Amino acid sequence: MCGIGGFADFKSRIERNDETAKKMSATLARRGPDQIGQYMGENAVFLHRRLSVVDLEHGLQPMRRSAMGGDFVITYNGELYNTEDLRRELLLLGHSFSERSDTEVLLNSYIQWGDGCVDRLNGIYAFAIYDIKNRKIFMARDRAGVKPLFYALSGSEIIFGSEIKTVLAHPDVEPEINKESIAEIFLIGPGRTSGTTAFSNIFELCPGECAVFSEDGLKKRQYWKLEAKEHKDSFDETAEKIKFLITDSISRQLVSDVPLCSFLSGGLDSSIITAVASRSLAPERLVTYSVDYTDNKKYFTATAFQPNSDSDFISMMSESANTRHRNVIINNIDLARALCDATIDRDLPCMADVDSSLLLFCREVKKTHTVALSGECADEIFGGYPWFRNEKVLWKDDFPWSGNVPLKSEFIREGLLDFDPADFVLQKYFDTINSVSYLPSDSKIDRRIREITILNIKW
Repeated sequence: MCGIGGFADFKSRIERNDETAKKMSATLARRGPDQIGQYMGENAVFLHRRLSVVDLEHGLQPMRRSAMGGDFVITYNGELYNTEDLRRELLLLGHSFSERSDTEVLLNSYIQWGDGCVDRLNGIYAFAIYDIKNRKIFMARDRAGVKPLFYALSGSEIIFGSEIKTVLAHPDVEPEINKESIAEIFLIGPGRTSGTTAFSNIFELCPGECAVFSEDGLKKRQYWKLEAKEHKDSFDETAEKIKFLITDSISRQLVSDVPLCSFLSGGLDSSIITAVASRSLAPERLVTYSVDYTDNKKYFTATAFQPNSDSDFISMMSESANTRHRNVIINNIDLARALCDATIDRDLPCMADVDSSLLLFCREVKKTHTVALSGECADEIFGGYPWFRNEKVLWKDDFPWSGNVPLKSEFIREGLLDFDPADFVLQKYFDTINSVSYLPSDSKIDRRIREITILNIKW
């Protein structure tokens, strides 16, 4: 997944502090175990830890290129799914390439189109590009926020990284909290208001945001957001377009020079991914992984989120797609012990045993595979959760995961907050609702589904 970091100051020359760079880079070691890189200039330091997936011999970062009268440096975490489309367009415009990496394509895209390059990117990414001549840094995060990017401002300096602990490794950033960050953890959690962290002085670049840092400070803008548009396609046309988009997105993610697998839970999302990937990779047999728990058959209880056990559907899909299937069994004691590791790795408290389960599962997968396709977030996009259909939950003025405010408030010492907990959550809820795009023709249920979708995506 790679990791990026760095710091810059355009009002004064930064100290060539190798120790600070070393400490920040060390926090990213797990994200990028294959290569270590750094760039040190008068006003900026860029760091990179690489997980090699494509063009293993090249693509070293931070990458520096001189073109069109300028000098540029990039540190980048992500994958562009339209790399070859952009490369062909840039070649016609006179650019040259010395390797196959998407890093070089992304850097040349910025050199050619400047800040507007983000409008042309199809992928998941977080990156920073240093324009040495014009003394500015351009930063951007992908539309869905798959790749993380955190930052802090200290005087005229910016410190950034793929993880919160990377930013905290800089001596100018203290681990500070305030009443609102406490409320975020206990009242909004396990969701999180976009742009915030558990620390009052550390922020995140939001999904679909980009920013320019210069002598004038940090200036952010939203370059993409979901907008309501009239749906004119017939049912059959809609089905065909969804099929194309899903198949295309899966196929574009199969580009890899290292072993690739897919997660297979037996649900619709992972089953569709497995079916498409197995056809695309044939005659090579796709490796699939699933996770289960000790004595799960004995203790399994159906819920609205998990109406039945996965095992039967996993076997059916693996046989149908002719995959080489591997099942990872997690001991419940290990699951509990991994709760702290999962919180530390995420830098934030979140989904408890879901996080520790995913951590232990991925540790096993990484022993043999570097790239795994997953159906994460299909329920958010396609309305798979109960609150998209359950009338009792659908119309409540809150986000379903942030309910039980009176119970959650009991964990906060009385008098610590100088605002009403319920009012705090409700205000965050309405701040999000107010950003929703509607159509004049929307029915009441249409409007509500748009709201619930945005709450799921942003929180």
